[in-house]
Amino acid sequence: MLCQFTVKNFKSIRDEMTFDMQAAAIAEHEDRVIKDKDGEFYLPVSAIYGPNGGGKSNVLESLQILAAKILRPLYATDDNHNHPFQMKKIVIEPFAFDIMGKRNPTEFELFFRTELAEYRYVLAVKKDVVVYESLDRVKLDTGRRSALFRRSYEGKELKGVFAKLKISEDISETLPLLSYLGITYKKNEIVKDVLDWFESGIAFLNYGNPLQEMRMADANSEGIKKLVLEMIQEMDLDIVDFRVEEKENDKLEIFTKHRVGEYETELNLSEESSGTKKLFGLLPFITASLLDGTTLMIDELDAKLHPVLLRHIIMLFNNMEINRSGAQLIFTSHDLSTMNNEVFRRDEIWFVAKGNSQNSKLYSLVEFKNDKGESVRKDAKFDKQYLEGKYGADPYLRKIRDWGRINA
Repeated sequence: MLCQFTVKNFKSIRDEMTFDMQAAAIAEHEDRVIKDKDGEFYLPVSAIYGPNGGGKSNVLESLQILAAKILRPLYATDDNHNHPFQMKKIVIEPFAFDIMGKRNPTEFELFFRTELAEYRYVLAVKKDVVVYESLDRVKLDTGRRSALFRRSYEGKELKGVFAKLKISEDISETLPLLSYLGITYKKNEIVKDVLDWFESGIAFLNYGNPLQEMRMADANSEGIKKLVLEMIQEMDLDIVDFRVEEKENDKLEIFTKHRVGEYETELNLSEESSGTKKLFGLLPFITASLLDGTTLMIDELDAKLHPVLLRHIIMLFNNMEINRSGAQLIFTSHDLSTMNNEVFRRDEIWFVAKGNSQNSKLYSLVEFKNDKGESVRKDAKFDKQYLEGKYGADPYLRKIRDWGRINA
């Protein structure tokens, strides 16, 4: 489970920016939150809105780049060449519009939870060189806090349960210590717990990735087929079934069965509309997230999707009877049909826009206040007020309106 993520000096993100999945203490949709074993509450859904070029995608990409920085060295040591982070060059780009951005490191701070513990991981990188790194843990059953390691220019120190582990003195300056521990002590329970979350606890969906088609192999399961067909019914399409066929060189092809009256025919997925193609690309990830309780991050989820289907997907995660494993859906969107108090809590709606220095600003609807210091009412017309520019992130302008209204 993702708890909180902070990034600074990455692409359009100049100042420290925090994205928080902890549920605020507000009296709305209180049945739509994830309650963890220690009584803490977290959000199952968050949507990020804003104009094109405002920096929405950079919020998601910053967390993806952090995961890639950690996992790619591990993947380089195994024989599986299909890992997504092996297929993409990792470039950590600092803020480009002032001299200090290039001089300073890019900083990440991440809080996440597994079944065993909550972890805080910090990484600062400058030109691919690790300048600072730390890992801390809180055990969920006892609440006991402990530091696990620290790394800086002054040296590396393993602490607590890691104190007995041995590390080389000549670790590459570009290799995260967490990655080194994963390579050297991959059977260690805590090391495995942390890296399993980065590898399997969070997923990033990027269209056009050849690995996306490979995931469709899962669609042969009855659970996924049932969910696919339920969503298709929401769209009122005439698809009544589908099948996945494995071709040469492990290539997969998907065939959809249509019924019009008493007549049935089968089409290759390549012949379907772009919306139907996207639907079939989405479903394996959505189903896996709901079943396994993972965090799923999707850029422009609403693109090429019918608004009814978009709402249906959101409500799958919001329904705690369906979302029993504590899955989370985080996405960027331009769709306003779902920006209302029936679909979202105020702490689930986020905005991104750019300031005069081309720096992105991130803030949630629940923390937004007008010039009188008043918060947005829970029964407000979110979509209408957003279109009027009352929340600062004007959907049609790249720069932010009424910058002073947004709390620092």
